[in-house]
Parts: sequence; structure tokens; C-alpha cells
Amino acid sequence: MKKHLALIALAAAFAAPAFAAPETYTIDGTHTYPRFEYNHLGFSNQLQRFNKTTGTVVFDRAAKTGSVDIVIDAKSVDTGYALFNQHIQGEDFFATEQYPTITYKSTAVKFDGDKPVAVEGNLTMKGITKPVTLTLTSFQTMPHPMLKKPALGANAVAKVKRTDFNMGKNAPYVSDEVTLTIGVEAIQM
Repeated sequence: MKKHLALIALAAAFAAPAFAAPETYTIDGTHTYPRFEYNHLGFSNQLQRFNKTTGTVVFDRAAKTGSVDIVIDAKSVDTGYALFNQHIQGEDFFATEQYPTITYKSTAVKFDGDKPVAVEGNLTMKGITKPVTLTLTSFQTMPHPMLKKPALGANAVAKVKRTDFNMGKNAPYVSDEVTLTIGVEAIQM
């Protein structure tokens, strides 16, 4: 009887990790557009975006863990005005010739119950890395109705200072504080 119980306990110990299976999702670049918003000379808030984003999201609901790895093509910045796109790709701002990508790599995912509510990580722009916490304002997993594959989506927001990333030209006239928002969709492959 003891031998039988020991075998059951041993089998359970090896089977336990199977209950917490992380799932990997690939970011859908056609539905993921990081945006940044800043105040322009006190007149208005301007909202710009990047058109090319890649990366992965790993999510394990049972273990309440996850990770996020995002790569943004800084040359895909879209202000709606070609001349301004070139201007903010210059040395005073994104310096895209030397730093063509912006990256975000998570260090922890915070949960409230079964849902992630924040992602802590490191944002790297212009060769400078700073810790940034993304607050999730929404999060959803479900089968994608058209692709018939598991999918997830989230909206995240954070505030950063341009001067922290050596992009402070025209501050404080153009606000130093920038609001980052990322609407992300990802598909399990």
C-alpha cells in the first residue's frame, strides 16, 4: 500500500508541470500599432504611431506567469506628414540610422486573479534602457473568429520622459512626458 501511494505521489510530481503549459503567441503586425502622445507647444496633444511591430507574448494562465518581447521598427514612425517623419527620425529624436529599433522586454507580469494587469520590463530607445511598467487596461484570450486559432489581445499604457532617452529637444515647450499606448493582438502558432 505504501509503495502504491509513493508511486502515485511520484507520478503527480512529474505530471504537475503539465498543468501549467505556457502558450506562445506571435504579435499580429496588422493589428498592433504602438502610439505615443505628447503636448505640442500647449496647443494640443499630438498622437503618432509606428506601423511595424513584431514580437512574442508567452502566457500561462494556470501558473500566472508570462513574458512580452516587442520590437518596433523606429523607421516606421507615422505622423501623417512625411517631412515630420524624417525630422523625428533624426539625431535629436529617434536617431533611426544608428538605432533602427525600439525594444521592450518584460521582467515580470503582475496578475489580479486570473488576468494580467501590468507588465514590468525594460524599454530601450536610442541605445538607452529604462524600466517601464505597462498597465493593462484590457486583456482577452479566446479563439480568433476568423483564423480559428487561439489569440490574445491587450491594451497597455505607460508614461515616459523623452529626456530619459536623450530625446529632449524643445522640452518643455513640447512636453517631456509622453504617453505610450499599445494595442496588441497576437496569434498562437
